[in-house]
Amino acid sequence: MRIILRLIASLIVVSTVVVSLFAAVQARHEERRLVEELDRRAIVLAESLQESVEPVLASGDQERLDQLVERFGYRPRLSGIAVYGPSGEAIALTSSLPESFRILPVLEAAHGELAQAGLISAERTWWHVQRLPLRQGEAILGTLVLFHDASYIREHWASVWRENFLRLLLLVLPISLSTLLIVQWTLLRPLTRLVDWLRGVKRGEALLPRTVRRGDVFGPLTREVTDIAKSLIAARAAAQEEAKLRSKAEARWTADRLSTHAHTTLQQRKLVIVANREPYMHVRDGKQIRCVVPASGLVTALEPVLRACGGTWIAHGAGDADRETVDQLDRIVVPPDEPAYTLRRVWLSKEEEAGYYYGFSNEGLWPLCHIAHTRPVFRSDDWAQYQRVNAKFADAVLQEVKGVEQPFVLVQDYHFALLPHLIKQARPDAKVALFWHIPWTNPEAFGICPWAQELLQGMLGSDVLGFHIQFHCNNFLETAERLLEARIDWEQFSIDRAGHTTWVKPFPISVATNGLAETAKQTRTVGRTKDALLSELGLSGVRWLTLGVDRIDYTKGILERFRAVERCLELHPELQRQFAFVELGAPSRTLLTPYHNLEAELSAEAERINRRFQARGWKPIVFLKKNHTHEDIEAFYRAADCCLVTSLHDGMNLVAKEFVAARHDERGVLILSRFAGASRELHDALLVNPYDVDQVAEAIHHAISMSPAEQQARMVRLRQMVQEHNVYRWAASLLNELARIRPEERPASSSSSPLLEAE
Repeated sequence: MRIILRLIASLIVVSTVVVSLFAAVQARHEERRLVEELDRRAIVLAESLQESVEPVLASGDQERLDQLVERFGYRPRLSGIAVYGPSGEAIALTSSLPESFRILPVLEAAHGELAQAGLISAERTWWHVQRLPLRQGEAILGTLVLFHDASYIREHWASVWRENFLRLLLLVLPISLSTLLIVQWTLLRPLTRLVDWLRGVKRGEALLPRTVRRGDVFGPLTREVTDIAKSLIAARAAAQEEAKLRSKAEARWTADRLSTHAHTTLQQRKLVIVANREPYMHVRDGKQIRCVVPASGLVTALEPVLRACGGTWIAHGAGDADRETVDQLDRIVVPPDEPAYTLRRVWLSKEEEAGYYYGFSNEGLWPLCHIAHTRPVFRSDDWAQYQRVNAKFADAVLQEVKGVEQPFVLVQDYHFALLPHLIKQARPDAKVALFWHIPWTNPEAFGICPWAQELLQGMLGSDVLGFHIQFHCNNFLETAERLLEARIDWEQFSIDRAGHTTWVKPFPISVATNGLAETAKQTRTVGRTKDALLSELGLSGVRWLTLGVDRIDYTKGILERFRAVERCLELHPELQRQFAFVELGAPSRTLLTPYHNLEAELSAEAERINRRFQARGWKPIVFLKKNHTHEDIEAFYRAADCCLVTSLHDGMNLVAKEFVAARHDERGVLILSRFAGASRELHDALLVNPYDVDQVAEAIHHAISMSPAEQQARMVRLRQMVQEHNVYRWAASLLNELARIRPEERPASSSSSPLLEAE
């Protein structure tokens, strides 16, 4: 209330000062105008009387002079006339004038030679005095003085002030009232709502984030405070979870714990992550530039690590507005809302991108490592571009670690098989880890690559080489043993070559989970229930919602999944109209013919199955082809009764773990391919062979008919596994393994799991 009073008081003071200044100027102007007008009238009358008075005064006829003064002394607003002698005493005076005027009431000498006029105050009123000398030849006979009543000038001056202060009053009242209402509606009420919301957050209530109305003056502040409130909710939940774990003598890896651990492990040395995909991309949206998060399992896994540890992420700048948002060194601090680390962008030409990414990486290495029955294509031009781009990224890494002693470099995935060796050549002191996010095939299959030895040599430049599961580690060791001259230590799982040791270890990657801290994320999608989502999709009467979330890729088994849905409806016709499958498919690598053809084949298959079974207000398959936001995907995760992850071959597949992490209600069933790395950890999922359509169909029926008690028992164990083996533990394990490396000595390696050593 004080702020309103201060605001209104300041408005009154300012308005009063402004109006007073204008009133003073106006009153002064009006007074000057009236005085000048009276001056003109008085001098004209005085000059006309001068001709009559001078002869009479010269003749000494007092009686006639008195008559003349009396006769002319009663003109409009003329109060009287007086004739004064040279000494200033009245010779003749209109009877209506005060007796005090018998002495010349002007300061100038009575025998001045020029006409003078002015205002005087006498007898409690204002008079206008016009004096004119009377002459006979060169001699001054006396002075003719005309007296006008000038009180009306002062009255007019006062009326000007009164009118202006009346205007001031009429102005201040509506302004004060409107100010009071505006402050109340646009400032105090939104501020009160914001304060009440923050009090709720302070009390620990997981309230929905504040929505910002259009035009809300507190919009920017509300958005900032909302982000802070989310952080507070997450921090409080993490603290509660930590306290809960401490009471059980457990210690779960969290972002804060990883940050502390990384600070100790890195000891002020820089952490650099190299990946083809950037975590934040800037794209044009009309005249605006939007910051988007690309759909990528790698980004989902690694981005929380740099948020916790800080450092630099080096990636290909693929957004059409990326160049406009970086500084002179091609860097930008991210995330936009809460900067935590640096993104360094590397620019590739269309030819380099086509050869390195679409060509060698995704037409060669991707199908080579995935047993998905797609023939790899190897072209020498693509290999040349792959070498060139790896060298370009090596230059970027060396620039970022210049002057840093023993930097930690985490190279990600099959796009940079040559990079570890290039970095080690220039910086032998750097500690380099390469994590291979896709499977590693058997030696016979990998041996068909024309540049297999060069790839292996590049990878063995790393100090630590990580895969998702031990099976892929074994395949790599066999491949190196078969194709290279190197010493393989099968007990320590290491490879010695040219005086350098590479440790080959399994590091099952995961997602960011903080237990109760996930409730902060849940508030964003709490309003989108299963019924709401089904209504958005135009599905009515559906009881069970099943879900698939994938990049549109031939390794994901989406086509087999559609056919399993069809088979399920054939075997269990009672599920028709009560069961629907939604596939959230993100388009991927559409410039490549196999991916383009796959997208068309999936659409055609979904349409065929829908034509066979669909009824009014229902169809069995909804295929949504677009890049979905994390909020949309989370809403479907929480609403689905069953999630299908049926990869034909996959390194890990984080969709399975994301689904489990999202199920705070401890409901839902996960159907998981035995050929995905996640199946080695998530034993309480329904494990299937994706090529066996009947088995997948029965798994769908089993999932949607499973009792709530069994669902909960399975999901509790799944969630415990994902929460304990989260991405923070993965990152800590990888950093621990790198930290054990000594520059000029072979480290003693423990046979225990690196995940346990991260503890």
